[in-house]
Amino acid sequence: MKTNLVLDHLTAKPGEKISGYMKIINTELEIPVTLICGTQEGPAVLVTGGIHNAEYVGIQAAMELCAELDPSKLCGDVIIFPLVNRSGFEHRTMSMVYEDGKNINREFPGNPEGTTTERICHTFVEKIFPRVDYYMDLHCGDGYEALYPHVYTLGAAAPDVNRASDAMARAVNMDFRYPSKNASGGAYNHAGSMGVPGILLERGSRSLWSREEVEADKEDVRNVLRYLHVLEGEAKVYDGVQRELRDGYFLEADDTGLWYPCYQVGDRFEKGALLGTIKDYMGNVVKEYYAQVSGILLIQTISLNVLKGGAMLSYCELKD
Repeated sequence: MKTNLVLDHLTAKPGEKISGYMKIINTELEIPVTLICGTQEGPAVLVTGGIHNAEYVGIQAAMELCAELDPSKLCGDVIIFPLVNRSGFEHRTMSMVYEDGKNINREFPGNPEGTTTERICHTFVEKIFPRVDYYMDLHCGDGYEALYPHVYTLGAAAPDVNRASDAMARAVNMDFRYPSKNASGGAYNHAGSMGVPGILLERGSRSLWSREEVEADKEDVRNVLRYLHVLEGEAKVYDGVQRELRDGYFLEADDTGLWYPCYQVGDRFEKGALLGTIKDYMGNVVKEYYAQVSGILLIQTISLNVLKGGAMLSYCELKD
């Protein structure tokens, strides 16, 4: 018999949907959540948006999915957190948690006695990850980032978890998928280390959102749910068009200064190509960055300024 879906004080009975708030351990902070309890037994799937609070495509898509998913058509459960970094959203902190200025996706597994960010991470590790079977995390480019759509898979979890993650990604309508080598730090990475297959979707950029991008995110989530046999219907698989990436390079700025990129996201380049230059306030070249491999540019800072130690660009080699 199908059981109730319970979280804190919220209870959704089979065939029911309920929305409310989950309390973050050892804080006064509460974040919105929707519990959708299917009518039949099946997997439990977690969907999060707003881990980075200025990445609006995923937030809006998750909010609409909360309203649109019908529990009578589900076998299993879906738990949706549309806005994990609520305080950052309410203070426009450009994806950092307001209380401590930290990035949620760098702090897992967290600490129950740590800063607010660390307590948010710990809450998911304690309350959520142990009870779900699959995970989809929705992201896009921040206000200073341009981004070419792609999906991250697990590459550092157990082999069977990595394979399940890769299979989920093949149900996402994007050109490229990349297996992350991080075993923790980020939400879906750490969930993977706990045995939960997951993927991270990147679509949209510059802290903007459009109806087209939101609809694409929602359809990807629904299609993965169909692939997992949680949502009724036949899933599409994009094996014929999707390409796997390898050897990702995530560059951080060596100095604070002015940034002059040479390419746009989606562009391809050869090994040794000049990717961009940092200059000082007098126009002098401080640092030039060259491609270590032939590849494709996925994410890039588009603001004139870059900060020392801050994210600047991300590119990957195409896997033959």
